[in-house]
Amino acid sequence: MNTGEDTQGLRKIIDLTRLISLLVLSIHFYLACYQAFKDWHWTAVFTDRIIGNIAKTGLFNNLLKPKLAALLLLGISLLGAKGKKDELIKRNSIVAYLLCGLLIYFLSMLVFYLPAGNSMVAILYMGITGTGYLLILTGGTWLSRLIKANLTKDIFNTDAETFPQEERLLENEYSINLPAVYNLKGKLRKSWINFINPFRGLLVSGTPGAGKSYFVIRHIIDQHIKKGFTMFLYDFKFDDLSKIAYNKLLRYRGNYPIKPSFYIINFDDLNRTHRCNPLDPAGMVDITDATEASRTIMMGLNRDWIKKQGDFFVESPINFLTAVIWYLRKYEDGKYCTLPHVIELMQVHYDHLFAVLEMQDEIRVLINPFISAFQNNAQAQLEGQIASAKIGLARLSSPSLYYVLSGNDFTLDVNNPMEPKIVCVGNNPQKLQTYGAVLSLYISRMIKLVNRKGQQKSSLIFDEFPTIYFNNMDSVIATARSNKVATTLAVQDFSQLKKDYGAEQSDVITGIVGNIISGQVTGDTAKKLQESFGKIMQDRTSLSINSSDTSTSKSTQLDYAVPAAKIAALSSGEFVGIVADNPEQKISLKMFHSEIQNDHAAIAKEEAAYQPIPVIAIVTDEDVLENYRKIKSDVQQLVTGELAKLDANRKVLNNTHSENMPSDNKRSIKKRLSRTASDKVRKKQPLTNDKAVSM
Repeated sequence: MNTGEDTQGLRKIIDLTRLISLLVLSIHFYLACYQAFKDWHWTAVFTDRIIGNIAKTGLFNNLLKPKLAALLLLGISLLGAKGKKDELIKRNSIVAYLLCGLLIYFLSMLVFYLPAGNSMVAILYMGITGTGYLLILTGGTWLSRLIKANLTKDIFNTDAETFPQEERLLENEYSINLPAVYNLKGKLRKSWINFINPFRGLLVSGTPGAGKSYFVIRHIIDQHIKKGFTMFLYDFKFDDLSKIAYNKLLRYRGNYPIKPSFYIINFDDLNRTHRCNPLDPAGMVDITDATEASRTIMMGLNRDWIKKQGDFFVESPINFLTAVIWYLRKYEDGKYCTLPHVIELMQVHYDHLFAVLEMQDEIRVLINPFISAFQNNAQAQLEGQIASAKIGLARLSSPSLYYVLSGNDFTLDVNNPMEPKIVCVGNNPQKLQTYGAVLSLYISRMIKLVNRKGQQKSSLIFDEFPTIYFNNMDSVIATARSNKVATTLAVQDFSQLKKDYGAEQSDVITGIVGNIISGQVTGDTAKKLQESFGKIMQDRTSLSINSSDTSTSKSTQLDYAVPAAKIAALSSGEFVGIVADNPEQKISLKMFHSEIQNDHAAIAKEEAAYQPIPVIAIVTDEDVLENYRKIKSDVQQLVTGELAKLDANRKVLNNTHSENMPSDNKRSIKKRLSRTASDKVRKKQPLTNDKAVSM
């Protein structure tokens, strides 16, 4: 028991042991330097008799035995010593004192070989031995004052925040497997990040330079093409990822039952792009398809509208664009149903445009508000409803865009088992506002065709997902799983997603994905991931120092497995995350914090051997301009022809022989003509506002 009486008794034992040690050393000095003591007249018969009897024990037969005995007794006395703890005392100082003391203590015997008098030898021997003894005593005493609980060894709590991770390689026909290394209590261990169910969605986050593309996305492209997936790839910085996909297809094309075709959409290099009509009439079954396309285009052009959906001046241009798209879809079975024709038709003056649109019964309900405003001379309201759509779409009036959007080299049913495809669409960060809206339309139409039953397994990869707009991405992740559609969304930060998609939709997207892998992120994103990863049991050590003793306590407590501060300090290639499993392939250790292992030399060698994306066709500026003129001519002919039909109907009605016409036909023609603009206005205005290109 640690009572005052016990402490006092222990102190007496220590003092007695140290006193015996000094006594043994003193007797040794007396015997070893007896001649000097005799010369100094410090001997006596009685003393000599007593020490002589002690010497008969054999302990003092030589110089080494008594010194070892004294040192042993000193060590025993130091074992029970308790000094006041001192944070300034370091191990190196203690070791230095002890080593120097031992060295001096035992080497002092060499003094007897000096050619000097007895007195000088005795003084030197006792002085040097005593100095060594004091150094050993000092070092041993400091040892008792040393704070043995070294709390500063792991100042960032790195070892306590480590946890076991999955070290097995778990593969299946859909999985993505990334080799990694992780730290467990200070030891590096090999592990695997197993995304065995990518159909539950994969969210890749990380600031620029965190390694999203190099460490994660390139492996997704590689492994999915190797396993026979069809693919749609949104390449934000074309052609970084597209080149990887093309060369992986060349390498693994033998793994497909039917070799997939490789298609590219980009608007900068028309020699290396295919042409595709996102408003393909074959894929637009009813007017709701036109509505979705219209909403995607307008939200892509006006990203701030995403947070204002439902407002009058947001829904009005969407409805107007829907009416134009659906009119072209119904006109001669979609002969001119392309986005360039839509843009050009919207530039026609209101009186002509409304007269033409009214000829299609299905869109009459959509354009009635606009016609009412026009007929009632509410020009300010009309411009507010329509001008925003016209201004936004005018940014797309480019010959190169028209060339790509008006062709029909392939359809967007990427996972058609009879015609599998790998489609790469490329953006340009410098033209984000223009290209983003068009690419959003491609993606919207593609997902509608891909998310169907009975199709081939497919992988949809969106690099820098917030740079495009797609409504209801959460429903795609939720429903496409059963259709074998694996969705990968790469974002820099959750706040970026929230800025472009709004808080509600951003929270749903980040909350619905089953697989998350994140590099370095900060702020609210790091805090949200910290909460998602949860807590683990961690060791805690605390130290209390008082005037007489120290108290060390150890405990365990639940704390965050990967704190937000640690996520914000991840190195490039270091990732944290959580994986989803399957009922038939369980993973107990779903969470990971590891460094993905890339063979940099092998990747560099492989990239050096990559083949460039081939030239699709030689496209001249004249070809592009000719296509541009043709689209304008098509729209002009459409409007002229439809207005001519209206004029013909009017003439029939005014014909003097029309009295024999059935009354029902008369009412039908009158009703149609009454809805058109006046002849006077129609004759004064040209068909389009564009005068830059002669028709």
